[in-house]
Amino acid sequence: QDCNGITIRNVRTSWSGGPDENNGGYGLYPVSSKNVLIEGCEASYASDAGIYVGQCENVIVRNSYAHENVAGIEIENCVNSVVYNNRAENNTGGILVFDLPELPAGNGRGCKVYDNRITENNHRNFAPEGNIVGIVPPGTGIILLAAKGVEVYDNEITGHKTIGTAIASYYITEKSWEDEGYDPYTYDIFIHGNRYERKRTVPDLSKDFGKLVNFLFPGKPQDILYDGILDDARPAGPNPMNICIQQEDEELRFANIDAANDFDNVQKELEPYACAPELE
Repeated sequence: QDCNGITIRNVRTSWSGGPDENNGGYGLYPVSSKNVLIEGCEASYASDAGIYVGQCENVIVRNSYAHENVAGIEIENCVNSVVYNNRAENNTGGILVFDLPELPAGNGRGCKVYDNRITENNHRNFAPEGNIVGIVPPGTGIILLAAKGVEVYDNEITGHKTIGTAIASYYITEKSWEDEGYDPYTYDIFIHGNRYERKRTVPDLSKDFGKLVNFLFPGKPQDILYDGILDDARPAGPNPMNICIQQEDEELRFANIDAANDFDNVQKELEPYACAPELE
């Protein structure tokens, strides 16, 4: 914590008793630091995140393996992060990019997630009650929650029973906050060139978000879902939050679920999101 120049290399962390809510929350846990490098590491059975980086600037996570955690790799409230050439397998959720309130450093921005193998993250969620990752439904590849300036590309995102990639504002959690400077919206997102392949099964029914996916799309896991919650302060238009998706798979399952209006107008057309934002 509070360091400048951290390297964590070839370190393995695990809990010998397997998945348990009483396990430690994190395998690797650099926070509030600058110039962080994690490479060649392995983390398993953490009750929050196997590889977690929080409130840091200039972060690289590469060539690492996260499995059997609740969250495989989590980037939280960070500025300028790169996550590449990792394997996230058999976690509840593979890779999470979150921006949360009530933390000393908020409103992270700028994350690239690419060339990762994010597969079969269908493990049961064993997070302790009240933990934010406790909302993640088994069968989740990537979640971008209140994230800004994120590019997700050239990843293998396969074998998930609920959702490949979720794009959501913090409002989807239905949790309140008192942090006046917090920005709960997700915007400036570019998802392109990934390979999606769904698991042939019913979406998760153990968590509310999984139940929602199954309610909206019965028996059909989704590739990319966007909650559609907009910031009214941004200029009006068909895509005010600058969510850009360029995927060539004709069988891609995408939807804007219109969460702000009780899911009344679910839209499956990708055309409004066929753009390429200028990211920092």
